[in-house]
Amino acid sequence: MENLERVCEDLIEWLKIKVKEAGGKGLVFGLSGGIDSAVVAGLSKKAFPMSSLGIIMPCHSNPIDEEHGLLVAESLDLKTERVDLSKVYDQFIQSVNIKLTNKLALANIKPRLRMTTLYYFAQNYNYLVVGSSNKSEFTIGYFTKHGDSGVDLLPLASFTKTDIWKMARYLNIPEIIIEKPPTAGLWENQTDEDEMGFGYDILDNYIVNNTGPENIVEKIEKMNRTSEHKRKFPPIFYQNINNYSV
Repeated sequence: MENLERVCEDLIEWLKIKVKEAGGKGLVFGLSGGIDSAVVAGLSKKAFPMSSLGIIMPCHSNPIDEEHGLLVAESLDLKTERVDLSKVYDQFIQSVNIKLTNKLALANIKPRLRMTTLYYFAQNYNYLVVGSSNKSEFTIGYFTKHGDSGVDLLPLASFTKTDIWKMARYLNIPEIIIEKPPTAGLWENQTDEDEMGFGYDILDNYIVNNTGPENIVEKIEKMNRTSEHKRKFPPIFYQNINNYSV
């Protein structure tokens, strides 16, 4: 990525424009303790110094995630709110009470509860919800449909994970956030790269240069195809009256 300073300045201006177009007053986002949300926080704070809000939403989470989220907030002088979703999650599972056959169905409840929480704050304050998905995740569908993709703005979706690491350093995000292994925090000891089955370096090289180990490229392209529905608005049926003539 060339001219990092200019890119970040353009992103900040873009956030301002989008909020103004929507008649909004500021931005709200999840503060997970990860690098993507930290970069979103840094950009948002620069765009709206007085009306940016980070929401920390533990849900049977590793306590280090909240600790790192607060560390980011402190480094940016960012206002935060904390909403513990653990009891809500437990109550939902108890209320549904079905035999679980897919671990992801359970894990994806967490980002969907967080989406609902963010929109509660957003509507209350007339803010827009900012998502933290990057191009690497977006390409292979590594996000939860109607969860962390349920947002108003996706400022990072044109930038690879490699770009995000560079932005983080430019925005003075704490080094411990930059250096730790990326994780979605869906279950204990889960990491992005273990779950994907390849590293971000390989994925980003494929995205930028369209090359890589043959078996990994095949996997990436298959993940891209099967997740296409997650990147599109739901299909709409358009009635053709000619098909119903009698």
